[in-house]
Amino acid sequence: MVSISFLNPLSPEGKDIVRELGSFDGISQDIPELRRLVTRNPSQEIVEDNEIPSNYLELALKRMEWHIKKKHDREFNSRRYSFLSDQSITRYDVIAFYLLCQAIGVKFGPNSRETRVMVEAQGDLIQERLGKLSIGESRLMVEKSLQMLLKNDRVHWTFFQELLSTRKIRLTDLVLDKGELILDREDFIDRFAPRIKQRNPSSMYQLLIGDELKELIMVKMIMQETEDYIKLVHEKARIMVEPNPLLLELADEVAEVLAEPMQHYGYGSGRGGGGPMKAGPLNPLAFPPCVKKALDGIKSGGRNDAIVLFMTPFVSYARLYPDVFRMNISKRVSDQDPQLEITENEVLPLIYEAAQRCVPPLFDDQPQEKVNINAKLGFGMHSSLKMEHEGETTWYTPMSCEKIKLHLPHLCRPDDACKKIGNPLSYYNRMIWEVRNSNQEESDSDSNGVVSSNNSPEASQDNINTNDEVNGSKIEVPEKNSDNNSGEV
Repeated sequence: MVSISFLNPLSPEGKDIVRELGSFDGISQDIPELRRLVTRNPSQEIVEDNEIPSNYLELALKRMEWHIKKKHDREFNSRRYSFLSDQSITRYDVIAFYLLCQAIGVKFGPNSRETRVMVEAQGDLIQERLGKLSIGESRLMVEKSLQMLLKNDRVHWTFFQELLSTRKIRLTDLVLDKGELILDREDFIDRFAPRIKQRNPSSMYQLLIGDELKELIMVKMIMQETEDYIKLVHEKARIMVEPNPLLLELADEVAEVLAEPMQHYGYGSGRGGGGPMKAGPLNPLAFPPCVKKALDGIKSGGRNDAIVLFMTPFVSYARLYPDVFRMNISKRVSDQDPQLEITENEVLPLIYEAAQRCVPPLFDDQPQEKVNINAKLGFGMHSSLKMEHEGETTWYTPMSCEKIKLHLPHLCRPDDACKKIGNPLSYYNRMIWEVRNSNQEESDSDSNGVVSSNNSPEASQDNINTNDEVNGSKIEVPEKNSDNNSGEV
């Protein structure tokens, strides 16, 4: 029988496992039993010895590595991580979960990218593990988990207020009657059968609730509890004299896993040139005509759309995530700019300069458009960029050429290169490659003794812009209804 802690480490069973371990003694030492469990798994594929986690810390990192590669690596091989779905590692996995939460809470805090990825990874792993169980076993585990999480049969929708406020679940996902959540089949039929005409109530139950809604609620609630636990750890850590060095080391290694460049994941060159586009300083020489025109300032109507809907997505993606269309993976600004330093110091100033050059200057008579710019970057309707607001809105992708022609025709003044592309960002990427190739040819000529004109100030600036590089000793568990519920390590 699968342990409930294999799905929810914050369950009473999971807390008991942590209490048994108690301290940090041996946390980084090799565990032969863990290696044995991994290697004996019949589904496990092992290419190199270092792929086998040997202790709690390595297992913790494997949890994060699995999620990142599963999400981003087009050549992801799930068999290299089969051990993560093996219930025999439950004891070790629970400890690894707590170590991750503790490390991220101490070093990064609840509003960090690391917390968001940890919470997403936990939800992803729960669904992965449920998918490996039989249908009957999966249903039983979901039912047991919900009994622990919901605690009673009558649950009002306000119980999910935190889940709703953090957008982990939507009110429309829930089936309610007089404000109460309906999950049980018999309860559904008792309440709704008299109102259902010309449909089978049992079929309607399967359609509206069934296994999917129960699993969704269970997973989202565990994700929320994980986030809450990291927040509690962070609050307790603020009054700690000195965090355990092992936690800080683990936090740094987590950050390295999350910062793994996409180029390591085998993305092809596509049609833009000889490899994936790296984020780097903007090169105005590669801007398409429409962007150059917008940068000069809009002297007629359409200022708002030109700056907010057109320039904001283009500048932010060109600087932070130029390969968005080729990779086809949605991200947030903080995924590319964790401290928001590039966004604050490079992206926004360029957008603001274009707004200032408008006639009249955009913000002079419409200062609220600064809030709209933040919203298009994904930070909600707020006057400043703050991590706690990220995700309230979507980071808009750049307009296509067709949309520009339709909504901003005064910006569209195509040149010869425009005929080959369908989006200003694609134009920019193509021209970046041409500029680099041109610089390489000139460099090769210099090395062969040919005199180059690259000593001019303009050439020097071009070389700069085309740079493609982005510069405690005891484990405790959270207790409900207790003053000491932060659960520090």
